[in-house]
Amino acid sequence: MLLLAMDTATPAVTVALHDGRSVLARSHQVDARRHGELLLPAVHRVLGEAGLGLDAVTDVVVGVGPGPYTGLRVGLVTAATFASALDVPVHGLCTLDGLAYASGIEEPFVVATDARRKEVYWARYDDCRTRATEPSVDRPADIAERVAGLPAVGAGARLYTEVFPDARDPEHQSAAALAALAAERLAAGERLLEPLPLYLRRPDAQVPKNYKVVTPR
Repeated sequence: MLLLAMDTATPAVTVALHDGRSVLARSHQVDARRHGELLLPAVHRVLGEAGLGLDAVTDVVVGVGPGPYTGLRVGLVTAATFASALDVPVHGLCTLDGLAYASGIEEPFVVATDARRKEVYWARYDDCRTRATEPSVDRPADIAERVAGLPAVGAGARLYTEVFPDARDPEHQSAAALAALAAERLAAGERLLEPLPLYLRRPDAQVPKNYKVVTPR
């Protein structure tokens, strides 16, 4: 097994290779505006560091969000393209699950990422492997009672410390953790998600109202 994992659902452009036992190479850059520019060089870099060619990859793993429309699409489209070109499976994992797994926390806690618009993407977890709620998008003040007293990880927790006073690492997503979680679940015979985007809300860019289509006569 050689998993190529990537996630662009958060400001982190993160890629890793995992052989089913451990991480062979990883790349991690935080830049919310350059997902498309940074992702392919990151893939090339981790393959070079591991001394492997792309044809050695047996599975592709991708974070499906939740996340902003544009960044999330970069990872999903790239993962699907690699899987199609290599004729290998592509597996989806919730981005919040990757952050939870990386935390290693073995008590109830929250993962919260920045959803912009003064909102967070979030979910509650019983421990680092077990999600207790479906991912949601809300204003932090609106969920304060539901997350009170719980540790929290993710950039959203760092942004809204009045709601998440016990903010812990990691702040950003890690493809290394995503790959390790995928390898663990695949080894257990679990079925992973389809590589489809988890948006939770409409994209920022929309067709203007009263838009008139002009066609040549």
